[in-house]
Parts: sequence; C-alpha cells; structure tokens
Amino acid sequence: MQHHNLHRNESPLTPGSPTTPCCDATIAAERKRLKKRGSYNCGRCGLPKKGHSCHVGSPTVSIDSTPMHADSSALYSMSPTLPPPPRQPYSHLRRALSFDDDVRGGFQEPETEEDEEDLDLGHRFPDPESDGFPAGCLWEILKRLPPAGLLGAARVCKGWRETARRLWRAAEELRLRVPARSQVGSVLQKCPGLVRLSLRMESDVDATMLACIAFSCPNLEFMEILKSEAAINRISGDELGRFVADKRCLKSLKMEGCSNLGGFVLCSSSLSTLWLSDLFSLSKTVFNCPNLKEISLEFSCQQNDSTDLITMVDGVGRNCPRLQNIHIASVRLSHSVVLALTAAELRWLRMLSLVLGSEITDASVAAIASSYPDLELLDLSGSSISDSGIGMICNVFPETLSRLLLALCPNVTSSGIQFATAQLPLLELMDCGMTICDPNSENSVPDESNDCEIKNTSNTQLHLIHQKLIIKHNRLKKLSLWGCSGLDALYLNCPELNDLNLNSCKNLHAERLLLQCPNLESVHASGCQELLIGAIESQVKNNFSAMENVLPSCKRLADGSKRVRVPHFLSAQSYEDDKKPRFERRHCNVLVS
Repeated sequence: MQHHNLHRNESPLTPGSPTTPCCDATIAAERKRLKKRGSYNCGRCGLPKKGHSCHVGSPTVSIDSTPMHADSSALYSMSPTLPPPPRQPYSHLRRALSFDDDVRGGFQEPETEEDEEDLDLGHRFPDPESDGFPAGCLWEILKRLPPAGLLGAARVCKGWRETARRLWRAAEELRLRVPARSQVGSVLQKCPGLVRLSLRMESDVDATMLACIAFSCPNLEFMEILKSEAAINRISGDELGRFVADKRCLKSLKMEGCSNLGGFVLCSSSLSTLWLSDLFSLSKTVFNCPNLKEISLEFSCQQNDSTDLITMVDGVGRNCPRLQNIHIASVRLSHSVVLALTAAELRWLRMLSLVLGSEITDASVAAIASSYPDLELLDLSGSSISDSGIGMICNVFPETLSRLLLALCPNVTSSGIQFATAQLPLLELMDCGMTICDPNSENSVPDESNDCEIKNTSNTQLHLIHQKLIIKHNRLKKLSLWGCSGLDALYLNCPELNDLNLNSCKNLHAERLLLQCPNLESVHASGCQELLIGAIESQVKNNFSAMENVLPSCKRLADGSKRVRVPHFLSAQSYEDDKKPRFERRHCNVLVS
C-alpha cells in the first residue's frame, strides 16, 4: 500500500497525521525520481508497445549545413531517410562521371525501447517544459534550423534543450563547411551516432582533425574531406594508415589535397571505396583491402612526379581482387602500366578509366580488350589511341559497353566516332571533346583576309579542319563534342538524346547542322557563332512543333464538306482513351554562357 500511494503521488502518512516539511521534501524527491512516461504507442507504426515487435524502420536524421556560425538562411535539413538522393558532383574529384554508382543506403537506428521513447514525439499534448509546444511540433520546428540556430534554441528552456539534444543524437549524416579558425570537434561530439560525414574545409587539415573524428564518430562508415583552394591538407601517409586501420566500420573514404602523404599502407577489411586526389611522388603504396570495389587515384600534373605506377598497379591488382571500378589520372600512365593492370586479371572489373596517359596507344587498347571483355565504361581521355583502337573497342565490347570517353585524343577522327556509334548499340554516353580539332584553332572563323592561307593549307590539314559527323543512334542520351573546332557539319538522329555539348565548336556552320532529337533538354553552345545558336534554337523548337502537330485539322471531301481526320494511332482506339496522356512538351535550354 505504501508503494501504491507513492506511485499515485499521495502521502504514505495516516489521514490524521500532520504533514511535515521533511515529508514534503521526500515526496517531491520521489516524484522527481520517478521516470516520466512517454507515449504508450509505438512511434513507428502507432500500435501499443506492450508485447509489440515493430518491423518498420526507425527514422534517421540527416544534417546538411553551411558554416557552423551561418545565418538562418543556411541549408540545414534533419528529416527521415527517404530513397537516397542523387549524388552531387564534386568540385575536383572527377572520377569518370563518378562511375554513376551511388553507394549511399539507408541506415536504421537500434530498435531499443529507449530509442523508441526518444524518437516517439508524435503525441499532441503540450509539454510544460517546452513552453507549451507539443513535442512533435517542436521537433519539426527545430530540425529546420541551421546549426547556429539549433545551438541557440537549446538555451531557451529545458524542454528545448532536450529536443535539440535528441536531434543531435539522432543524426546519422552530417555535411558541414568549416571556415578558417573554426573547431568542428564540439559539433561532432554531439552526434555519437554519425554514419556519414562530409566536411568542406576552408582551414588546414591535419592529424588532429583525424583524431577528433576517430574519437567522436565510433560508427563512422562514410567519410569525405573536401578542401578549398587556400586550405592545405597536412595529413601524412602514416597518419592516414593508422586512421583506416582503427576504423573497423569504415566503408568509404574520399579525400582531396593528398599531396603530403609521401607514402602509405592501407589495411582494411571493410573499406570498399577509396578516392584520393592531388597525389604526388608516392614512395610507398600498399593496398591490403580485400573488399575494395572502387578505387580512384588522381595525381598531380607535375612532370617531376616520381611515383612508380607499375609497382603500385601491380600491388592493387594482387591485394584487391574484388575491384569493379578503377580510375587513375596521371601523366605518367603508359603502356607498361596497362600491361601490369591486365596481368592482375580482375574478373569483376566493369569500369576502367585511365586518364591523361599520352603513352597509352592502340596496343594498350588491345591488351585491355583481351583481358577485360565485359567492360561497361571505358575512359581513355588524353591518350594517343587512333581510329584503329576504336575499331578494336567496337569488336570486343558491342554487347556491354554503354559509356565511352575519348576526350583529348588528337588521333581520333570523325570517322572513328561514327564507327563507334554505329557498332556499339548499347552506347548511352560518349565524350569526344577536343578530338576533332582545328590545328589553327586561334583563327576562329575563316574570312576574306585569310582565304589565301587556307588555299595554301595542305590537304591533310584541310581534312582535319573540314570534318563532318553523322550519328544515328537509338539509345544515346549524352553526347559531348566540346572544343571540336575542326567540325563543320553535324547531323544527329538520336531520339533519346537529352544532353548535347557543342561548346567552342567555332567552325560548325548553321546551314550544316541538323538535329532530329525530340527529347533534347539542354544544348551547350558557349563560344559558338551567333548564326549557329539561332539555328539550334530554331531546330529545337521545330522538333517540339512536329511532335505537337500529330492531329491534322481537317480534310475536304469530294462533296465539298470537311471532316476531321482521325490519326492512325487513334483509329483503333475508343474515345474513352482521351484521358491517357499523349505527348508531353519538354522545354530545351540552349546554354550560351
């Protein structure tokens, strides 16, 4: 009975006994000690908690912000996890279009009763400690604040401080821009459950930052460190190796500005994605990552880089047998490096990007084709391959290759590009920027003043200048011809094409342009002639008009009367199908700046 009375907040004294201050204090302490009950229903599905095992995923929280001291207009979101958003482009980390693979996934919090109570904010009764706001309403309000606003809201009252604490603790993804002379450690300590962390550093990055991340984020799986132009990454190879070895849950590591690594030994059984940029003169590279699936190594373009790429590629092939995507950008890429890569016999390899290797030739293409016949993406931009190499690519990959990037390949002509589009039926993306180039690109458009110079030009140079390109493809979606100043005629019949890049095609004539691409959404025409831009706008508009004019107005019959003609695609249908959508008009943007 005594316990029963205490639970009902009644005094255990007899009805006639006087109430003393000591008893009042005891009762008040007992009331304070008792746990405050939350909702008796599950915060996920609404069913009673007693005897209930919920199978609905708990909400996760994502924090996306600008600087920690940003104003109220800063981007900041804390919301339940929906299907993962498309990956945003990175400033310097171009990895063969990022391989178009998103490693993001949904993550659930531990399904414990305590977490249910913390996240169960759906009751509509005002909380006296939250200044009269219902707890669910307060959660929705505070989660929209920027970090500075959330920190300020925590000082209002106890209820707001508790809600802010729950918001920080529930965060699983954090994206911050860290200004100079700012400390990110205090924010990381508020988010012990972080799984994904992305930092854009405007101050120098050193080992102290890595130690702070390792201490504050024990369950970190995805980490990305980007930096501004003024910031310096001072992390050494030994410090990075210790960090990777200590983070047993780390699956993805992306880091910019790795010029001070010097050398490293990376050992991890969980790491599946590794992106490192701005590498320079690596003395030692050891990759012991048996589950690594994607690697991207971008080296500095300095000619005095002393990295031994042959040894590095050989080690990657032996110790990372599950690799699917490889991207290496270095001016030291050569045929010998390609041979070391093909000797690894990576059976799962599907995407290969070897960029800026001027010593990569048609022989390298033959080695790649013989060792990896199942490639879906091949990027040999900046190489010395010719139309013969394109022929080998077409012979080996007609049933698998969907993305081919051959930008900055001076030995490739319009004939090779046409052959590739004709022989690769699955092709969806092709980048041929700066391939069909005018040797005298400084002279944009020939006029009367330089007619004599053109007459004296050799036949070979005229062939390079006056090239035409005819492409008819049913699946091609993106075509890039940026900087093709030697192209003077273009004919495209690609019904699925939605993105066309013609930037700096200075010698392309308006009267020699034909676009039969009804699904075009954007055409990039910066640096083109005004007449060409006008022709592009006119043809794009005509394409849409042709799609709309599918219903002929009328037909005069022999008796002089008029009858509306029924188009062939509606002749076998009833008029009840009018509710079905037909052609949707798409607006095409012609971008000139």
